[in-house]
Amino acid sequence: MIRSTMKFYLALWLAVCSVSAVFATDLPVELNGIQGLQHPSENLYTAGQPPPASFAVFAKEGVRHVINLRPPAETPDFNEAAIVTQENMAYYNIPISGAADLTRDNVMLLDNLLSKIGDEKVLLHCSSSNRVGALVALRAAWIDGAAAEEAIKVGQRHGLTKLQPKVEHLLTGQ
Repeated sequence: MIRSTMKFYLALWLAVCSVSAVFATDLPVELNGIQGLQHPSENLYTAGQPPPASFAVFAKEGVRHVINLRPPAETPDFNEAAIVTQENMAYYNIPISGAADLTRDNVMLLDNLLSKIGDEKVLLHCSSSNRVGALVALRAAWIDGAAAEEAIKVGQRHGLTKLQPKVEHLLTGQ
C-alpha cells in the first residue's frame, strides 16, 4: 500500500513538472526579451512591461485580457489601453506604485478580476514583474490560505524580487 502510494505521488509530481516545463518553454520567440516573462500556468502570463508590438503576439497566443499594475503616471506617453483594445483584448489597470499599495483591497481587486476572467488567458504585468509577484504571493496567502513560506515561493515564481521583504512583513508581521 505504501509503495503504491509513493508511486502515485511520484507520478503526480512528474506530471506537474512536465506541465510546468511545457509552460516555461512554450513562449513564442517574438516575446523573447520581455523582462520577467513567465507562463506559470495554462491561462496566465506574467511579465514586465511588454513593448507595443508584443500585444499582437499575446493576442495570437489567445490572451484575451491584460491587467496592468503600473500607474498611468509611469508611462505618460504610452496608451497601452488603446493598443490592447485594438488587438481585441480587454484592458484593466490596478495601479500599484510600490510597497504602500500592497493592500488587502488591491489583492481583492486582483482576485475579483481574475475570478471574473475565469479560464480565459490573461497577461498580468508591471514594469519588471516584481509587483506581479508581490500581489500573487499575497493573494496566495490571504485568499487561498497558503502558509507564508509557500506564498513567497508562489510570488517568486511570478516575479517577486525587491518587494519580498515587504511581502514577508505583511504575511508574518516581522
